[in-house]
Amino acid sequence: MKLLILYLLVLSVTLPVTAAELKVDLGQGAMTYRTEALLKRPDIRTINVPADVAFGHAMQYRAVPLAALLKGIGPGDHLQFVASDGFAAEIPAEIILNHRGSEAWLAIEDPAHPWPALSKNHGHAGPFYVVWTQPQAAHVGPEQWPYQLAMIRRLDSVATRFPAIVPDPSLPADSEVQRGFVVFQRTCFACHTLNGQGDAKLGPDLNIPHGPTEYLRADLLRAYIRNPQSLRQWPQAKMPGFDAQALSDRDLDAVLGYLHYMASHKPAH
Repeated sequence: MKLLILYLLVLSVTLPVTAAELKVDLGQGAMTYRTEALLKRPDIRTINVPADVAFGHAMQYRAVPLAALLKGIGPGDHLQFVASDGFAAEIPAEIILNHRGSEAWLAIEDPAHPWPALSKNHGHAGPFYVVWTQPQAAHVGPEQWPYQLAMIRRLDSVATRFPAIVPDPSLPADSEVQRGFVVFQRTCFACHTLNGQGDAKLGPDLNIPHGPTEYLRADLLRAYIRNPQSLRQWPQAKMPGFDAQALSDRDLDAVLGYLHYMASHKPAH
C-alpha cells in the first residue's frame, strides 16, 4: 500500500502540466486537442470577457474561436459539452453558428499563467472553458458556459435520446409545459437527471422518487431556484442561483409547470 501511495505521488509530480486534452467527436472520428497545440494555433486570440459567468467579474483569456474546432456542424445539429465534474451542457449548434453578434470561444488555460481558483467551492475552471463575447445578442444563458471541459460531441436531440423526460406530444407547442421542457434542457438538465434519464452527474434526479414540486411549497421552490442558500445554508453547496437575468420570471413559471406536469408522469415500475 505504501508503495502504491508513493507511486501515485511520484506520478502526480512527474506528469506534465501541459498534458490536458480535449476530445471532440462530431461523428466522423474523434479528435484530440492538447493544451500546448491549442496555444500555438494561428487563430488564437487574447479576448476580454467583461462579465464572466464562472468568475463573476471581468476576465482575459487566450482563446480559439469554438466554431473553428467544430468544422462540419450545421445549424440543426445538437452538441453536448461534458465537464470533468459531471456537468453536461446541451447546446444546439445554431447558437454557436449564430450571426447575431455573439461568439463562442474555447478558452485555454496556459500552465505558465494559471487561472485563479473559482469561489464557492467550485474548484478550478481549467483546463478548457467555453466563454462568450456579446452573449446577450444570442440570449446565451449561464449554463452554456461549461468549464472544466473534457469532451464535445455531436449527438441526437435530447428528446430522441431521453424519451422519458418528454411531455406528451399532444400538448400544444406553445403550452407552458412544452416551453418549460425547453427551459429545463437549457438550465436544469446540465446538472440533473429526470425520470432516471440524462447524462449529468452533479445533482439528484428531479422526479424520482419525488420531484421538488411534490415536497416544496411553490414560494419556497421559487426562492430556492433564485438563491439556494435562502432555503438551506450550506457552504459546500454547488447549485448556483438563477437571477432574473439568467432565468426570467416567465421561464421560471414554465420550468415549474413542466416539473409539476412530470410529477404525475413517472416511469412505470
